[in-house]
Amino acid sequence: MADDSPARAESVDSSRNVTESPLGTKKRQQDSCALGHSFKRVTLTKPTFCHHCSDFLWGLLGFLCEVCNLMCHEKCLKTLRSLCSSMAPSAVRIPVAHCFGPDTHKRRMCSVCRKHTEGNGALRCEVCELHVHADCAAFTCADCRSCHVDGTRQLDTFHHHWREGNLASAARCQLCRRSCGSSDVLAGMRCEWCGITCHAACYLRVAPQCTLGRLRRMLLHPTCVRLQSRNFSKHHCFRITETGGHELDDNDGVDTSAVASKDGQPATPEHGKQFLKVYDGDEGLRRGHFRLVSFVRATRNQEVLEAALRAFYLPDDPRQFQLQEVGGLERLHSDDVLNRNSSSLKDGGDAWMLRAKRGRPEVIKVYGDVTSPRSDHVSVSVSEDSTAASVLTEALEQLELNKDGVTQFDLQEVLMSSKQVQKQMLTPQQNILAKLHDIRKTSLWQMNQTRFYVAERRSQTVQVSLLIGGMPPLLSKEQYWQLLQEQLSAKSHLADISHVYASQGAVALKLSCFAEAERVFMLAKDVTVNGKSLTSLVIPDIQFSLLGDDVRPLLVFVNTKSGGLKGKDLLYGFRKILNPHQVFDLSNGGPLPGLHTFRDIPSFRVLVCGGDGTVGWVLGVLEALRHQLACREPPVGILPLGTGNDLSRVLRWGPGYSGEDPSHILACVDEADEVLMDRWTILLDAQDLAENCADAFLEAPKIVHMNNYFGVGIDAELSLDFHQAREDDPEKFTSRFHNKGVYVKVGLQKISATRSLHRELQLQVDGRQVALPNIEGLIFLNIPSWGSGADLWGSDADTRYNKQSVDDGLLEVVGVTGVVHMGQVQSGLRSGIRIAQGTYVRIALRKAFPVQVDGEPWLQPPGHIIISAAGPKVRMLRKSKHKHKKSAGGAKDGRPESSASWDGSSESSVSSGGVPL
Repeated sequence: MADDSPARAESVDSSRNVTESPLGTKKRQQDSCALGHSFKRVTLTKPTFCHHCSDFLWGLLGFLCEVCNLMCHEKCLKTLRSLCSSMAPSAVRIPVAHCFGPDTHKRRMCSVCRKHTEGNGALRCEVCELHVHADCAAFTCADCRSCHVDGTRQLDTFHHHWREGNLASAARCQLCRRSCGSSDVLAGMRCEWCGITCHAACYLRVAPQCTLGRLRRMLLHPTCVRLQSRNFSKHHCFRITETGGHELDDNDGVDTSAVASKDGQPATPEHGKQFLKVYDGDEGLRRGHFRLVSFVRATRNQEVLEAALRAFYLPDDPRQFQLQEVGGLERLHSDDVLNRNSSSLKDGGDAWMLRAKRGRPEVIKVYGDVTSPRSDHVSVSVSEDSTAASVLTEALEQLELNKDGVTQFDLQEVLMSSKQVQKQMLTPQQNILAKLHDIRKTSLWQMNQTRFYVAERRSQTVQVSLLIGGMPPLLSKEQYWQLLQEQLSAKSHLADISHVYASQGAVALKLSCFAEAERVFMLAKDVTVNGKSLTSLVIPDIQFSLLGDDVRPLLVFVNTKSGGLKGKDLLYGFRKILNPHQVFDLSNGGPLPGLHTFRDIPSFRVLVCGGDGTVGWVLGVLEALRHQLACREPPVGILPLGTGNDLSRVLRWGPGYSGEDPSHILACVDEADEVLMDRWTILLDAQDLAENCADAFLEAPKIVHMNNYFGVGIDAELSLDFHQAREDDPEKFTSRFHNKGVYVKVGLQKISATRSLHRELQLQVDGRQVALPNIEGLIFLNIPSWGSGADLWGSDADTRYNKQSVDDGLLEVVGVTGVVHMGQVQSGLRSGIRIAQGTYVRIALRKAFPVQVDGEPWLQPPGHIIISAAGPKVRMLRKSKHKHKKSAGGAKDGRPESSASWDGSSESSVSSGGVPL
């Protein structure tokens, strides 16, 4: 672990004249032991800050925890509330595993060692605000947010979920209103549901019940989500892609005392220091996982043993442990460690095993029900004859759970691993003492993470929901079931198709066996049907009857391929603020998983993060599934991540996302107004319309839907060239600025080209033949924005035409004479040539022309094109004109507010019409 602490601390020389009363020393030691800290006085050689109050440490003295590196004033020891990393597992109420992924390059504080995390060696939880070094991740406890109820149990009270440190610089305490954020140290507390922030000394005075804060009306309450996930990791439950570059179990071979460099190699040792390789069990020895323990000349064996325990974040009494030399039974007994380890690790120093002594009195803690947020525990003495049944009997008597003698219980072993919480029922004859010895022999840290619970026996129907996609569309339920039996060997007595989405080529399975669900889930990922890979997703069950009357949860879709890396950052930001079960990555199954999850909710809203093409994709799937949803017309909001973002401009969401705080975005969505918008159906019927040839079909007719505009000619040709350039080299098209530059380059190459569109095209509007002027491009508008915000129709009053609107049921037909004309339109110097306005359009193409629909271009063969209304109007969300009130959101719940205004951001409009994602 790299030594990047804000201040370097050294032990005070024993000859220094420091006076402290024995009573004060004893009181400080008692408080430190209760929190698990091991403080020592240190001399500060660099400016540093207190981790408790975040104030500057004046003078030369401070108190440093040798385990978790917490630094504080002497006066702050009296009010210290932060637990040491070694005691963190004991404070977990409901163990929930983390979902680790690579962290960004932003400067954060590690929640384990309290040092800065920077570079590629940092990890973050995709669900909660936990940042750690890669080599510290193995020592985190399973204290992630509980975003669903695993099974059918009810939570009696929903409490705050506090996370220490990494607050915004403008964060203020909910109680004293003073600043509590810091970028220098891990200080301050934040509730990861409602967002309120407090000092470490104040948060215990806050009422324990959480109200979910400003975004309560759009948040999917965790108690309303049911998910039986015994055999699935949290990555599977939240549809999060697991990264193979960070194996948490392979990163603990580095010393916590900062004697190793960032690449895992030991740094240059200080003069007179030696090192020991220490393993905490057989598992670490087998996998080659060790910690480096440093010591100076003539260090006593007791001090080395204490340092080894600190390296593994073990809070136990050092007298209960011993060091054994690897490869033999010889114990470390000499007071002069230097004689036992005369060479450094670089020269092949000794390796030692940290073992627990046998023969000590064993006392285990047995907790109440694992699903209860207030799991009281009792202490039970364990002897050589103790079995799971005897321990359970004594625990039930102390917990007073066996009064009637009817209800049956089991003793459950729970491993609170940071990767996955593992549960196992112990048999009544299981010897508990032998069980404890086996766990300690495997790993002492694993023993620190192991709990025993009293679990009530109850008959529970297993019901796991899987969504299987990627199959051929438009098949019957019987055909889909036959396909599943052939490809996945699905068992009819364990699985059943509950929903069929024929238009999407997907089905929802209900499975009554965990093992069968896991087998089908894993096998589907390796199966291809007609050259297309199947997709499998774990889907939760939403108890919509438990939602409040005023709650309309928000369904969030994020296209991570839009907007460069901003899509991935937004996906993480929304998962952190909302319930991850309401945030979906469109690259993982498209919009169907989200709509299937929300299918029974009577009222909800949708937020689409992407370009105009992404919005059209979601609206198309929503239209296809409308009759299978309880809320048939959910209003749709937009967070623009594309290049043109014309629809988002019309609905006041701005020209593009520029880093606004996600909580501010959600507050604006909550206050947005609902408006109606027309959608249009385009029938493309390719035929040979040459005069000397009879009509002959070239390809089957196809139907597409249009939201923004449809173009034929020069603007579609530019979009097609851009699309082909992006397909050839997609990694270069990660920013709107670069995309617009490519459009300019393509447009300059088309200035001198002539196409004579008006000679090869016939136009009918509402059954009336329309004569075309000398134009090179024909554009049909549904919204008053084209080509990244240009006003193509114009604002001049004309008695022949109505004012342009998104819900008037009319299409505006506009022509452009060429690239120069298009550039003048986008510069605001001219508008297009108004040709017609109507509700039904028919076009006859005599030869192939480039066409584009909402930025998606292709080459259309000659034939007929018919544009008509696409049934009912869609409901969209338009951003409210009034500014978001900070007092109602950010200041109240402690979430930071962005001062940037969406409508105030400017962007040069150089792109042509039809901007892709």
